[in-house]
Amino acid sequence: MEFLDSRTIKLDKIENELDKFVLDFIKILEKHAKYVIVSGYVAILFGRSRGTEDIDMFIGRLAKEKVGVFYEELLKNSYYCLNSDDLGDIFQILDENMAVRFAKKNTVTPNFEIKFTKDSFQSESLENPLKVILPSGNLLISGLEQQIMYKKYCLGSDKDIEDAQHLEKVFEGRLDNNLMQKYKIIFERLWK
Repeated sequence: MEFLDSRTIKLDKIENELDKFVLDFIKILEKHAKYVIVSGYVAILFGRSRGTEDIDMFIGRLAKEKVGVFYEELLKNSYYCLNSDDLGDIFQILDENMAVRFAKKNTVTPNFEIKFTKDSFQSESLENPLKVILPSGNLLISGLEQQIMYKKYCLGSDKDIEDAQHLEKVFEGRLDNNLMQKYKIIFERLWK
């Protein structure tokens, strides 16, 4: 792993099937929307050994017509929506700040859980992502400090705490402690 600058990480790893699955989907998504990957896959990407059923991501808010164009391209590339096959339903789910899920046809997992950003923290992660360069493509992930503190103080399950601890260990000496403290205070206030 090499930091090319403060917002870009080059990760020379042997890509596993999950990485290839994510990169395949991102090649479609990035044509249609700004996105950022958050949550468990971020820890997995950096070496945490655990499974996941979904890859969580936020996208910028889109008009229904643009969601339709994106959905049509997914269908052409052998994906389907687990929630509904009706564009109106898919858009309504997104518009109501809920998640839609997409998977390869004839499968359920892993799948992509996509939500429109709904608050300043989600928008911040979308506007200030880290770029991860892999051998066969690039990904955008949430900032590590925000990711770690959200997992610790908002989600808080054993799995989330272990993800956060893994990221802290992997990025020891590279994390902004002042920023982590800021997120800790904010998230503790919000989730009490």
